[in-house]
Amino acid sequence: MNSITTMARKFKSLRAAALVSLALSATISIAQTPSVVVASTTSTEQSGLFGYLLPEFKKASGIDVKVVAVGTGQALDMGRRGDADVLFVHDQVAEEKIVAEGFAVKRFPVMYNDFVLVGPVADPAKTKGNDIVEALKKLNAANANFISRGDKSGTHAAELRYWKTAGVEPPAFANYKACGCGMGPALNMAASTGGYVLADRGTWLSFKNRADLTILVEGDKRLFNQYGVMLVNPAKHPKTKVAEGQKFVDWVISPAGQAVIAGYQINGQQLFFPNATK
Repeated sequence: MNSITTMARKFKSLRAAALVSLALSATISIAQTPSVVVASTTSTEQSGLFGYLLPEFKKASGIDVKVVAVGTGQALDMGRRGDADVLFVHDQVAEEKIVAEGFAVKRFPVMYNDFVLVGPVADPAKTKGNDIVEALKKLNAANANFISRGDKSGTHAAELRYWKTAGVEPPAFANYKACGCGMGPALNMAASTGGYVLADRGTWLSFKNRADLTILVEGDKRLFNQYGVMLVNPAKHPKTKVAEGQKFVDWVISPAGQAVIAGYQINGQQLFFPNATK
């Protein structure tokens, strides 16, 4: 009996040691996997682009990417604080400003799509057409139910520029509501209330809960929506993962990365159009 008990104890000890060894190996393996933090917009995340793009980047580079999807303004602030390695956003004026401030190394154009004005099929404010400024004037005059991102995102910044051009600054009619939320939640609010909302086409095409919503305004050249990518400046934030971050930047603007972006479609429709230039 003593012999059996001793053998059982030895077996348990060996088993425990093996489990500890496996756990340590797994921890070391995880620790050795290179990674990078990309601060980006909700549109790139909620459109499904990153779910399509990042596995291809991992395959090509072996680098894991952690995406923090927030409004463009918040993403740029992450870069200023050094909380991200790469910024992938869509507000060119703000992007050029952060480069001028020295918080990002250099901005590269990556891809574009466009904004669209989405609203109820009945279109009570009679906005339908290809002039976003005239449409906003009509929304203001009709006191229409309008959902704004209100989150300092690239989409919100574009919306405010259009309101300014329309002479409605700031928009303050009774049914103008700023949700302080991402593109998906803003579309959900518009769908549930029969409201109007400015959306990027990529998120709209991937949006499932459309209810009675449809695209009402598109094709205005002012609705062009450019995306850029930047490495956070290690001179400001020495903890920036320069090698891994630069590999991500180089890959998304390379022919291989651009081809992956061009290949992302929903129901046969391309969501983003690559236009990188070095």
